[in-house]
Amino acid sequence: MLTQTQRLTLVEQVAYQIQGKIENSEWQVGMRIPPEPELMEQLQVSRNTLREAIRALTYAGLLKTRQGDGTYVCSSSVLGSVIKKVIQHTDKLESLEVRYALEREAAALATLRRGEEDLEAIRTCLDQCRQAASQQDLRAYAHWDVEFHKMVIAASHNQLMANLYNHISEALQNMVLETKDFKNAAFYLDSHDLLYQAIANQDCHQAEEAVRLYIEKARATLC
Repeated sequence: MLTQTQRLTLVEQVAYQIQGKIENSEWQVGMRIPPEPELMEQLQVSRNTLREAIRALTYAGLLKTRQGDGTYVCSSSVLGSVIKKVIQHTDKLESLEVRYALEREAAALATLRRGEEDLEAIRTCLDQCRQAASQQDLRAYAHWDVEFHKMVIAASHNQLMANLYNHISEALQNMVLETKDFKNAAFYLDSHDLLYQAIANQDCHQAEEAVRLYIEKARATLC
């Protein structure tokens, strides 16, 4: 039996407006949102209403309040927040298996669909990885490593796959920081270069092999 529909409360309306700004990238991850007085003026709501909306979005994982500093965007969507939480509580070997499935298929598709702009973006990330490794900057290395994989995924031109991967990228970056050190940097850089060359040459078999190589290395690091 159908039940009577309910109108949105004022708190829900405010929460949806803020969520919309996050999901359309007007407010990006890492950005501090405007202070309470400014938001109250823009939305024409009370402090209590605004705080309830922010509390709901914080619980959903979109926002994070830092005492004495402000409120920051910590995820680009509710789905992204959920995926991040799941990955954080998932065995790392299982996460690697999911990465392998996604990255292998994306690499294969990229060999068929990549354009020159895709190759340039992948190459740029790889060059930045090498520079970070040469400077022993692990945080920058982890950032560009994840960006490299995101660009390979993007080159598959499968939007759903790209969206899913973008949602897990923050958790992946933390995994890179935990599992990589510069002792094995040369291996990872060489296997990534092999993947780039395979995509450039449209060699599907070689692309899949390159993914297998660096995933197996990461697996060995965890064991």
